[in-house]
Amino acid sequence: MLICGVDEAGRGPLVGSVFAAAVIFPDNHGIVGLNDSKKLTEKHRDRLALEIKAKALAWRVASASSIEVDQLNILQATMLAMKRAVETLHLTPELVLVDGNRVPAIQVAARAIIKGDATEPAISAASILAKVARDAEAYQLDALYPHYGFAKHKGYGTVVHLAALAQFGPIAEHRVSFAPVKAAYAQRSLF
Repeated sequence: MLICGVDEAGRGPLVGSVFAAAVIFPDNHGIVGLNDSKKLTEKHRDRLALEIKAKALAWRVASASSIEVDQLNILQATMLAMKRAVETLHLTPELVLVDGNRVPAIQVAARAIIKGDATEPAISAASILAKVARDAEAYQLDALYPHYGFAKHKGYGTVVHLAALAQFGPIAEHRVSFAPVKAAYAQRSLF
């Protein structure tokens, strides 16, 4: 049976896309160390991502932009990214296992598994691929806007990020529907 694991990364940041990955493994993939991406170091995630891509029967990473996050809301944008990841696989899974408590609207049987990224290898792999892609976007944004510190905080609402937001204002990739960004826009309009 072709089982696909799906997970997301980047729901919490104030900037950038939300990413989702879908992974279908062979029965015996032999990858050691799969786990929830948040429990792995960046170096370990990067190494595992290469191995996952090499050994998976199929994998895909997709995203929903910050504009889509603002238009749809973060939950619906996440579901859209998941749907895109599953629907663009070159193999059609028979069952999709999604980390969390909701499944995207897809044409394949799907089941949500709370904390599935720690118990299902294909979901763990999807978690890793999504997180690596999300971090890559943060590094790209950091190269474009180094004064925000995206390489360090990955776009989360840290003290450093909020201070940069107040000092420099939002960039086009900021999620306007998120309260700190909305507040930064409001503050800028006062001047």
